[in-house]
Amino acid sequence: MTRIALVTGAQSQLARCMRMAGAPPGWRAAFLAREELDIADPSQVQSALDKTAPDCIVNTAAYTAVDKAESEPDQARRVNADAVANLARWCEANDSRLIHISTDFVFDGSATAPYLPEDEPAPLGEYGLSKLAGEREVGKLPAGQGVVVRASWLYSEFGRNFVKTMLSLMAERDELAVVNDQSGCPTSAHTLAALIWRMVLLPARSGLYHWHDGGVMSWYEFALEIQKWGQAAGVLQSVIPIRPIASAEYPAAATRPAYSVMDRSRTMADFDMPERDWRSDLVRVVGAIAELGGPR
Repeated sequence: MTRIALVTGAQSQLARCMRMAGAPPGWRAAFLAREELDIADPSQVQSALDKTAPDCIVNTAAYTAVDKAESEPDQARRVNADAVANLARWCEANDSRLIHISTDFVFDGSATAPYLPEDEPAPLGEYGLSKLAGEREVGKLPAGQGVVVRASWLYSEFGRNFVKTMLSLMAERDELAVVNDQSGCPTSAHTLAALIWRMVLLPARSGLYHWHDGGVMSWYEFALEIQKWGQAAGVLQSVIPIRPIASAEYPAAATRPAYSVMDRSRTMADFDMPERDWRSDLVRVVGAIAELGGPR
């Protein structure tokens, strides 16, 4: 019997990568965009989920405007927390699993060693607070039904993300300044998609997990790598100077964690994820961007 995995937020970069990868054997994937399912609307959630009857829901829908969340906290919470509660209630009533995507922004960045899943969260802004509230809604599910995956610095050839933004700016400008006092770990939406499909296949695993591609760096160091591989792929015709700057020189509405490196060892072990060089995933994405005619 074929089981159904419902993926919300069908236009998100993660959902699009999940669609590219394809559902694992024995599963059929149903992708619903916001126009088809507004997860913040309880009546829509009830109707759409009753109709689809998924065995597992993967929630990639989210409010991700980090700075805008500071002036729209209610909207951020509506999408990142209240909507997750709608999904969780349906899952509990229908004995379905919920796999929910969260973020490194639940931490304040004061650590000096990679954050473990059990470390105490302390968000610095409204975005992180709303995502943490969503995690806690998943945590209310009965044992075995809820999975939260925290990912950091997500990028792909789809949507808006740091890699595409940097490639666009590098093609347009004569020089660039990038923050060098915030450290984290890039994550290809393709590797996250592969992990999510493994999670779908292994219902015995539940709880809180961390995921990224293994490299630790600053935004500045990541930008240098993006430029290197952008030129190699033909996306960039020339190299421009990139200057490291402090966060204080790049004011933003929301404060970012200075250190958001997460420990992914539990995820690697529980889901038998292969060890890879994070650069290979960046090269893959930059190559895909080149094939699409550049960052647009």
